Amino acid sequence: MTKYNFLLLTMFYLTLIFFTGCREQTGNKADDEPQYGSALIDPAEKAFFNNLAQYCGWSFSGEQVFMAEGRESWAHMEFIMHVTVCEDNRIYVPFHLNDDHSRTWMFLVEDGRLRFRHDHRHDDGTPEEITMYGGYGNGKGTALMQDFPADDYTCELIPTSCDAVWRVELSEDLRSYSYMLLYHDELLFHARFDLENPVAQ
Repeated sequence: MTKYNFLLLTMFYLTLIFFTGCREQTGNKADDEPQYGSALIDPAEKAFFNNLAQYCGWSFSGEQVFMAEGRESWAHMEFIMHVTVCEDNRIYVPFHLNDDHSRTWMFLVEDGRLRFRHDHRHDDGTPEEITMYGGYGNGKGTALMQDFPADDYTCELIPTSCDAVWRVELSEDLRSYSYMLLYHDELLFHARFDLENPVAQ
């Protein structure tokens, strides 16, 4: 083997080692990203839970997109959501309307299923009379959208909400978060939040 060929072969092996190392580093970085909802049985629910958890620690502004006729409009109010708690079995998202800080959306892992609840509290932190309503994922959701039909607890607490469905959806480009209330498949309320431009908490 000539000195020239030996030099080319050496350079080839060095280049191969360099790029192999780069691929391994990239793979390790992905493996180190936090994963949540380990107890969720449905892969789509687990993916949705993790997609939402990536916004932990951030706050986002939103607006009313739609309110059904005859219901009180919130279009004039300031909408802010805060993704405050992200753990393996829960994500908390307080939702503020102007100075009303009484609402928190709760995404909970219970018995291998994803449950969505509304936590309403007074200023002193005590629960309101109507609170913790919501439901479990219906098993037809995706990594970007989940529907939560009213559960038995909600039906007993608010009989008029027995046929309600709460839909939470992330846009395909992950630029927006939507919260919707449906009744007999009819949209009653839709709020959308801008995930591209976080706001100061």
